[in-house]
Amino acid sequence: MNAPPDIAQPLARYAAFRQVGDFVFLSGVIAVNPSAGLIVNGYQDIPAEVADSLGRSGEFSVDIKEGPIIAQSWAVLDSIRRTIESAGGQMSDVFKLVQYFKNLDHFPHYSRVRKRFFPDAAPASTVVEVSAMLPSPDILIEVEATAYLQRR
Repeated sequence: MNAPPDIAQPLARYAAFRQVGDFVFLSGVIAVNPSAGLIVNGYQDIPAEVADSLGRSGEFSVDIKEGPIIAQSWAVLDSIRRTIESAGGQMSDVFKLVQYFKNLDHFPHYSRVRKRFFPDAAPASTVVEVSAMLPSPDILIEVEATAYLQRR
């Protein structure tokens, strides 16, 4: 299955997602701009209004520390949202997330962003710290998602 160009694109030979019956299983999603093929590295790589709403301060010393994980968190979750929507669902259909972090100290920043995508009920969740992620040391987070799209 070829993934639409505006959703998470596989880095190798695997599917971005598979739908099996009413379930949608997403492969791990990282913060890569699929159209440009660039890793999201900070506030400058996400829409300005989103960066501002997520807390961009305009102070280099603050934004350089928080910006990468906050921007990557938003990019990953937005990519998951677009992927689920392309399969005919919405974020409230996501019932399970597995989140991989290079540094668990980043979890509070990610959690703040995740609340924007799941304002009502958070999905079941697993959080794991890993030593490295593909394709680059610049990747700070990867998220898998599983959704249930009841036939409508």
